[in-house]
Amino acid sequence: MYADNTKKYLFLLILLAFGALCVNVFGQGTEPFQVKVTGHGNKAIIFIPGFASSGTVWDDTRQLFEKDHTCYTLTMAGFAGVPARGEVTFHAWEKAIAEYVRQHKINKPVIIGHSMGGALALAIAADYPDLPSQVVVVDALPFLAAMRDPSAKTKDKVDCTASIAQFKAMSDAQFMQMQQGTMAMLMADTTHRREAIDWSAKSDRAVFAGMFCDFSNTDLRSKLSAVKCPALILLESYFANFKPAIDDQYKLLKTGDYRYATKGLHFIMYDDKDWYEAQLKSFVK
Repeated sequence: MYADNTKKYLFLLILLAFGALCVNVFGQGTEPFQVKVTGHGNKAIIFIPGFASSGTVWDDTRQLFEKDHTCYTLTMAGFAGVPARGEVTFHAWEKAIAEYVRQHKINKPVIIGHSMGGALALAIAADYPDLPSQVVVVDALPFLAAMRDPSAKTKDKVDCTASIAQFKAMSDAQFMQMQQGTMAMLMADTTHRREAIDWSAKSDRAVFAGMFCDFSNTDLRSKLSAVKCPALILLESYFANFKPAIDDQYKLLKTGDYRYATKGLHFIMYDDKDWYEAQLKSFVK
């Protein structure tokens, strides 16, 4: 009897050890993003940050909704210190987010994205129209390149090798100087600007350059007619000067509600915080 009990005990230990191994290996996930799950509620929100940004860009926004929503805050792999993994293309990231929602049975989430994350939210709503209940796009355009050159066209295959090599060849000082100048044009709020620069500094250079190159070659305009859910489009105040061009980019999105911030730059959640939060609370119910 003692021998039988010992065997059973050893067998249970082996099962527990195997279970722990499964959690450690398979529980890490293979998605090209890190996910932070907070809040509680039957309704869900997916937060997608912008280019080279951490999911912490949504901290204040998330607190508005955590009481009644389960919040899934992403940081894309290769950005802001999250290790790079998987295919680095806009389409691959879009597909991975949609698959995550389906695999985890997240029912009709609101998808909120900033900048590149806003474009990802738009793409998901167009390619998977039954997936989201609402979409919020924070300062993103269907085809940013067309704002600089109205005749711009995408390429069937874009080679990002040269861009990646150029960014990897930069010294840390050169890269930081570039990001400091860029962020000054994107964020008026100096309190958070240092943090955003640090996110870039902690990003993988190959992912940084490769995704910038691929995203610049992404045009969502023709597919916007497939979006079924209500879409709130929040745009920075400066874009009001180019309203006809922006209206043209969004002309196929029939469910859009377009609003321009009253002040600040690209990071509307920081630069026009009160206005931004009022728009979200009114739209997300």
